[in-house]
Amino acid sequence: MRLLTHLRHVDLAVPDFEKQRDFYAGVWGLTETVTDSGLSFLAAEGSPEQYVVRLRRAAEKRLDLVSYGAANAADVDTLAERLLAGGVELISRPGKVDTPGGGYGFRFFDVDGRVIEVSSDVAVRTHRRIEEKESIPVKLSHVVLNSPDLNRTREWYERHLGFAHSDTLSSPHMGDVMHFMRISNQHHSMAIARGPHTSLHHVSFEMRGIDEYMRGSGRVMRAGFRKIWGPGRHMAGDNTFTYFLDPHGNTVEYTTELEILDEDTWHPHVYDFSRPEVTDQWGTANAMNELVAKESFNDPDRGVFVAPPC
Repeated sequence: MRLLTHLRHVDLAVPDFEKQRDFYAGVWGLTETVTDSGLSFLAAEGSPEQYVVRLRRAAEKRLDLVSYGAANAADVDTLAERLLAGGVELISRPGKVDTPGGGYGFRFFDVDGRVIEVSSDVAVRTHRRIEEKESIPVKLSHVVLNSPDLNRTREWYERHLGFAHSDTLSSPHMGDVMHFMRISNQHHSMAIARGPHTSLHHVSFEMRGIDEYMRGSGRVMRAGFRKIWGPGRHMAGDNTFTYFLDPHGNTVEYTTELEILDEDTWHPHVYDFSRPEVTDQWGTANAMNELVAKESFNDPDRGVFVAPPC
């Protein structure tokens, strides 16, 4: 039984808090809703989530946590009991969530030592329809995580959190390099990339449509932020992409038109990413090569708890 419903937010710790806050609340197009002594909660105008990014001032850069939603408190409790029975280490037991919107939830470590949060009953934020030519994020689309053991991480998320496997990127020379994972009919809410260490690969934000996606990409480019890859259109997920580096070197993506699957009939594909049409159907993006790929390895999460295999 699938107990997760959607991706809620991604929380980042950064040394230069003001610079990071100015980027996300400025050129990237999020709205700061709450700020308090080194914390900033940033919402997407088209999303009912209280926030999609939380920034925290810290001495070291790191991924603080990834948060997912559940339908109700009973599902939160059921998931917590399942994780305990499966030997997963809980950071907290289900209870009141003390962040904007409140709710009921708990936190735990995944197999790579990341902090994951699951919550329900979070108050809905007043949101609105994003208008034509309004090039700001509608919502958080997905998160991609680097793992030194790609298949172990995939199997952990399937077994403990009910993720389903949508597609894989592979090549004759490197083997599997990315698994796309879903918790709904959206092609992926998360992907797991093969990397040299545990870290954040990228965070992706959904735009209203192609025109808004292109306008937003152009705005970030004109503002002088480094574009890593794009604009283009992937084959796996059929979504558009432009990747940038935020001020602390985290990769962030504008995307749109991520594929919606018929889960009853879907069978995972293995795509050979050495074929240029797999990485970019349009042929408009700069070529994917080793240097581009390394940009999203990111810095190791030095504060990560080393979890035992489970």
